Amino acid sequence: MARIHSHRRGKSQSTRPSSKRPPSWVTYSQDEIVATISKLAKEGLAPSQIGLRLRDDYGVPHTKTFLGKSISEALMDSKNPQTIPEDLGRLVERAAKLKDHLGSHHADRKNVRSLELLEAKIHRLSNYYKENEKLPTTWRYATAVAQLA
Repeated sequence: MARIHSHRRGKSQSTRPSSKRPPSWVTYSQDEIVATISKLAKEGLAPSQIGLRLRDDYGVPHTKTFLGKSISEALMDSKNPQTIPEDLGRLVERAAKLKDHLGSHHADRKNVRSLELLEAKIHRLSNYYKENEKLPTTWRYATAVAQLA
């Protein structure tokens, strides 16, 4: 997600492989790749970390060219679904760390504002996931900014 409340241009993206066909140097079959994905998910890795591990350790440049679906979709098919989407989970972790920081540094007003912006981003993203049915409609995030004021 881009940085909404700043004057910067957001995160840069890495370039994807130019070809849509699987490269010839990869010797893994589709079943081996799916088995590796489920094994790495059982180790507790997130889909983005699984993609990095596949790229660096196994030499698989882009999973979608082999499977026709993303790593998250492969996890859903192999009965290892995520309870919460990865980006939303990382935002919630950041907010929890920031709330702990503000608990011990009461006068840090700049980070109170950054916590407000972070929670606004969490609410926007959760509304998006609720509309697209990737998150249950009963899921709620308890705001911490109201407790700090």
